[in-house]
Amino acid sequence: MLEEAPRVLVVDDDPDVALLVKTVLERRAGCVVDLAEDGRSAVERVAQVQPDVVITDIEMPGLSGLELLEELRRTIPTVPVIVMTAHVSVEYAVSALRAQADEFLTKPLDNARLVESVTRLVEEGRRRREESRPREVVLAIGAHPDDVEIGVGGLLAAHAQAQDSITILTLSRGARGGDADSRQDESLAVAEMLGARLFLKDLVDTEISGGGSTVRLIEEVVQEIQPTIVYTHSSHDRHQDHRAVHEATIVATRRVGTVACYQSPSSTIDFRPTRFVRIDQYLDEKLRLLELFHSQTSSREYLTPEFVTATARYWSRFGGGTAVEPLEVVRETAEFIGAHELSRRES
Repeated sequence: MLEEAPRVLVVDDDPDVALLVKTVLERRAGCVVDLAEDGRSAVERVAQVQPDVVITDIEMPGLSGLELLEELRRTIPTVPVIVMTAHVSVEYAVSALRAQADEFLTKPLDNARLVESVTRLVEEGRRRREESRPREVVLAIGAHPDDVEIGVGGLLAAHAQAQDSITILTLSRGARGGDADSRQDESLAVAEMLGARLFLKDLVDTEISGGGSTVRLIEEVVQEIQPTIVYTHSSHDRHQDHRAVHEATIVATRRVGTVACYQSPSSTIDFRPTRFVRIDQYLDEKLRLLELFHSQTSSREYLTPEFVTATARYWSRFGGGTAVEPLEVVRETAEFIGAHELSRRES
């Protein structure tokens, strides 16, 4: 994955010092540097640019550096803060440390130490942010084995990388498309690779209902795992099972905050995605997941690596990068790990 450039906010009422720090970090550490001339404007800038590290002077008009530090610890406790001052004293150092500064530097600054401190704290801050991120509970629903992997295999790999909880609900064993026992074994192997939980139901392939019995099956899983994100079939699909699963899912997940529909090989031209999730880093993982469906790969052209890659490449016209999975968003209150994190880091 292409890591975004470190973003640093420098807070100092002396424009010469601020410009020096900015120049050093841009040239030696490849940082994107924003400036604020006092503590109050820094609070606004932090909200706007979401820096990886904040570097602040202590003595500033209005909100001092230590008061800014206390405000940051209250509102954004994960962001690392470097405190700098021209006054070398134990009292200042103790005050900064008591306010939970991550580093204390004295002016004139040692450029090498500045770069080392920022580089180290960028990694530390990103680690803190990732550890503090609420984990999503993902439910991917498909009519047949391999449906969800075709539609959101890359996104599921991204969720797995983010250590989100993943559950796959497959409503039939796909007996019309191959040997049901083989497809069951393949589904289990895929779930194991993802670290996902698998619910494999036994509705009749090609005869799945969009009503009561299917709704109840989905509701039971929803009640058990309490998902925050659900992926399912689109209504814009030629396959009757796919349309039925979409219909039942929308009813059964009515209290789930985020629901999105993926594309399948039988989607119609009316499939109209509104979210384009970059899966550049996860396309190879998606291909490995699909390879596990051995009973299907020899007879289903849409499972070949060339077809899957070409489809992902086509949608990158709208989402950027080199590979994208498209989604029709029904409703959204949670962040998509791929849409938000991958696009942010890889852009």
